[in-house]
Amino acid sequence: MEHEIDYRPSYALLTVSLDADEAIRSEAGAMVSHSDGIEIETNASGGLLGSLKRNVLGGESFFQNTFSAREPGHVTLAPALPGDIVHHRLDDETLFVQSGSYLAADPRIDVDTKFGGGRTFFGGEGLFLLKLSGTGPTFLSSYGAVHEVDLDAGERYAVDTGHVVAFEERTSFDVRRVGGLKSTLFSGEGLVCEFTGPGRLWLQSRSPDAFLSWLVPQLPSGDSN
Repeated sequence: MEHEIDYRPSYALLTVSLDADEAIRSEAGAMVSHSDGIEIETNASGGLLGSLKRNVLGGESFFQNTFSAREPGHVTLAPALPGDIVHHRLDDETLFVQSGSYLAADPRIDVDTKFGGGRTFFGGEGLFLLKLSGTGPTFLSSYGAVHEVDLDAGERYAVDTGHVVAFEERTSFDVRRVGGLKSTLFSGEGLVCEFTGPGRLWLQSRSPDAFLSWLVPQLPSGDSN
């Protein structure tokens, strides 16, 4: 399986080239196009309960599409929001991904949900994260550009909760306030995730929550003429 990512970082498009009998699994609605000889199967990956848990708790699609090649061909995929796509190959390891940032993966990758505890709830990102485990290529999407940060053992790094895309399992994290109470309430930052290395983080340069906070007050009210 080969891949190419074009039009980065604002409007990234992923092209996955498949040899005969190879396959790629993606979120429902991610397909842009495919060549002749590609078969599409839509199913509830992980069974009914697994898909329901991923949909209700992890914020992802209930169904996923698997693209299988009868003959060599390609599939193009893109995320819903304008932004970047990043490739990361898992080697018998686990990656935690925020809701909305999972785009596609090798069908051998197990996509499940992981309880993040009260830390993620207070961080504004929900109680559950997506858990990608196994061996094979994965593709993550972002709102804006993707920025990678590699942490050494014991190194700490603070990230606004709305800018987290994914992080390795070996990286621990906690949620804390920005400075004192005044900074938390009026700085526009609120709470941040503080990660402790070793491990790698993937961040996005834009926050959907921040964009909505700007957009909603601009919309006309229901009683306006």
